[in-house]
Amino acid sequence: MANERQLLIIEDDESFAKTLKRSFERRDYDVLLADSLESVNAMLAAHKPDFAVVDLKLGPQSGLACVQALHAHNPAMLIVVLTGFASIATAVEAIKLGATNYLAKPSNTDDIEAAFARSGGDPTTQIAPRPTSIKTLEWEHIHEVLKDSDFNISEAARRLGMHRRTLARKLAKRQVG
Repeated sequence: MANERQLLIIEDDESFAKTLKRSFERRDYDVLLADSLESVNAMLAAHKPDFAVVDLKLGPQSGLACVQALHAHNPAMLIVVLTGFASIATAVEAIKLGATNYLAKPSNTDDIEAAFARSGGDPTTQIAPRPTSIKTLEWEHIHEVLKDSDFNISEAARRLGMHRRTLARKLAKRQVG
């Protein structure tokens, strides 16, 4: 017997994808897994999910291409983008391409289901009292470059245009974890 609610999870971290899958299956979703745009296209040839959770970074690929393909396949699909690298630019692009919501990791099943329920905009949303600080933006950019360079400090420093010791000092001041 097929569930009424079919969900496609597009995530390249296999253990996180399996954890999300089990959690949504306990909530009565029929869950499909994909890890790339190619596997998404293969899934869409055989299935018509009503919900999707898309990781923004799928290895070297962008999850935004998956959002575009999902929306083109089914414009009514509720699509939530998950990312560890939230930015205004990617949030805007995700929404333009058809995502209904955008969540920063870590997010759990409750957060994702709530995002599905909030598919419309909310004009009463509070405006933040102050914008994100330059230090926070710098830290997020450094962390993104570090991840892209497989946490190789020398390579990340080269990409950032700074000395390796300068990057090491910045990282020592603000420990991850």
